[in-house]
Amino acid sequence: MTDFDEIVAVMKKCRVCRLALFDDEYPYVIPLNFGMKVKDNNISLYFHGAREGKKYDLIAANPHACFEMDCSHKLIYKSEKESCTWGMAYESVIGNGVIEILSDEEKEEGLRYLMAQFCQNECSFDPRVLKQTTLMKLNVHFLSCKRRSDG
Repeated sequence: MTDFDEIVAVMKKCRVCRLALFDDEYPYVIPLNFGMKVKDNNISLYFHGAREGKKYDLIAANPHACFEMDCSHKLIYKSEKESCTWGMAYESVIGNGVIEILSDEEKEEGLRYLMAQFCQNECSFDPRVLKQTTLMKLNVHFLSCKRRSDG
């Protein structure tokens, strides 16, 4: 899939984004809830977490990151008895970019994008939560999307 609006539509259906960060010998992958800002054909992904942890150390050492998200899973089979005829319908998005830790002034906007991914209506939150939460923003540089339907 190459149409930007179709890719964004797939991303809006996803609930978890797997973020891959650089570690010494192996990549470090974290499943995270996310929010998304789309403006002028640019995408920023927002993530939240506790005040400290390994992911922040890795981001400080190297802010380049990859991500993957997927949805619309459905088992496809031509024969229930022959597993080699089975497949999976899905939609997936992969990409990369540079991640940054948001300042206290930027946190509220990021948290609102994150909540919009899950709330149908305007969601509210206690502003005191912002002091206890770290928000990250991944500015997406590359996107790739694939869809396999059950047809």
